[in-house]
Amino acid sequence: MTRYQPVIGLETHVQLSTRSKLFCGCSTDYSGQEPNSFVCAVCLGLPGVLPVLNAEALKISVRTVLAVNGTVSEDSRFDRKQYFYPDLPKAYQISQFEHPIGLGGHIDVELDGAVRRIEITRLHMEEDAGKLVHVEDGGHSLVDYNRCSVPLLEIVTEPDIRSPEEARLYLQKLKSILEYLGASDCNMEEGSLRCDANVSLMPAGSSLYGSKAEIKNMNSFKAVSRAIQYEIERQAELLDRGEKVVQETRLWDDSSGRTSSMRSKEDAHDYRYFPEPDLPPVRVEAREIEQAWQDLPELPDARRQRLINDHGLSGYDAGVLTAQKAIADYFEAALQVQPNSKSLSNWIQSELLGYLNRDGLDIEDSPVSPGSLGELIQLIDSGKISGKIAKEVFAGMYQTRRPPAEIVREKGLEQISDESALEAVVASVLEAHPEQIESYRGGKTKVIGFLVGQVMKETRGQANPGLVNQLLKKKLGSGGA
Repeated sequence: MTRYQPVIGLETHVQLSTRSKLFCGCSTDYSGQEPNSFVCAVCLGLPGVLPVLNAEALKISVRTVLAVNGTVSEDSRFDRKQYFYPDLPKAYQISQFEHPIGLGGHIDVELDGAVRRIEITRLHMEEDAGKLVHVEDGGHSLVDYNRCSVPLLEIVTEPDIRSPEEARLYLQKLKSILEYLGASDCNMEEGSLRCDANVSLMPAGSSLYGSKAEIKNMNSFKAVSRAIQYEIERQAELLDRGEKVVQETRLWDDSSGRTSSMRSKEDAHDYRYFPEPDLPPVRVEAREIEQAWQDLPELPDARRQRLINDHGLSGYDAGVLTAQKAIADYFEAALQVQPNSKSLSNWIQSELLGYLNRDGLDIEDSPVSPGSLGELIQLIDSGKISGKIAKEVFAGMYQTRRPPAEIVREKGLEQISDESALEAVVASVLEAHPEQIESYRGGKTKVIGFLVGQVMKETRGQANPGLVNQLLKKKLGSGGA
C-alpha cells in the first residue's frame, strides 16, 4: 500500500471495575441476571432524582491517566450529551466534553525493532448505555437497562497509528496496563473493553488527511486488525477508481470479514452538550494526585525491565511474561520454588501456555500450580529426570493436578545416572551398530548423537544423556566396542 498512507485513530471504552454504577448504588454484577433487574430511579433517569459520583470510579480514572503518562485535570466537569436512542432512558448521556479528567499521554509500542509512540488526546469519564437485543424475526427489539450508568473511561488517541499491526499492539499494551492497575477485567467479548477505529488514507508523502470512516462492532484484537485492513483496502480501491471516500460509520461483520455502512457522518453530529446541572465540578487536589502516583503498582514496562535486569531474561522472554499480569505473577511465584528463571520462562511459554491455549484456559485456571512447575524444574536440574521425561511428567501433572515427584515415583521415571548400570546398555548399542563406530572413528563425530538416541531408546528415555555421551566417547576413543 505504498501509494497511500493509512491514518488510524482509536477510541477505546473501558468498563471500570467498581462494585456500583457511576451515579447510583446499583450493582455492576449483572452478568447473566434477569434483564432490567439491576436498575433504579437514578440510572433510569426518572423525575426528581439526583446522581452522585462514584468516588472509586474517579480514583481508578485518575490512576489510569497517570499510568498512560497523561495529565490529571485538577478541575473537570460532567456534561449532558443529547441524543435519542432506545438504550438511553434519559435521552442524554452523562459524559465529559470540554473538561475531561485527563489530557495528553502516550503509549509506546515496539514493531520490527523500532519504538513507535502513540499519543493520547484525552481520557474522559462517562456512563454506559443499555443493551439492545434484536429479536430474530426482525419485527422488534428489546432493551435491557442493567448496563445503564455502568462507569466507563473513554481513551482517545491522536491519529498516530499507521497500520493494523500498530493498532493491535497499542490495544494489547493498553489492556496490559489496565489489568496491572486493576482498572478493568478488559473482557472484549463481554464488552468490558470496546474499541472504535477511525480510518482514512492520504497519498504517500502528503500531510493532508483524507475522509475517514469510523468502524464499530469489533470484539477482539484480531477483529480490530482485520477490520482496519479491510477498510484500508476498500478505501484504496475507491480512490484508485477516482471515487471519493464517504465520511460515515461502518459496522464490522466478523463472519464475512467485511464492513458495511451504518450511517452517514457527512455532517458532524450536534449533540448539544451543556454542563450537567445536577453534578458539581470534580475537583482533584494536588495531594490526591500525588497519592495516586504513590499508589500506582509496578506497570508492564517496569516489570519487564526488572525481569531483564534481575533474572537475566531476554527482552523477548520478559515481554511475553509481563504482557499479562497473571502470567508474570505465575512466573514470579514459581521463582520462589526454583530460581532457574530461564528454564521457568521456557516451560511457561512452551508447555504451559501451549496446553492452556489448546484448552481455552486462562493461567489463573491452570491445573499446574506455580509451585508444582518449580518442583518439576528442580527435578530436571538435580538430574533426577531428563528433559524428555519431564514432558511426560508435565502431561501427567496437567491431567491429574498431582505433584511431579509423586508421578515420577509412581511410574518409575527417575533418571538413570548409575554409570555401571548404563555401561552394559552402551556396550550393547555399540555392538549393534559397528558401521556407526567406523564412521565416528573416521571423523564423522556427529554420529554420536545417533548412538546417544539409541541408548535413550533402550532405557525409555531414563538414561542421563550427559553421562551416556561421556561413556560413548570413552568407549569409542579407547578403541573398545
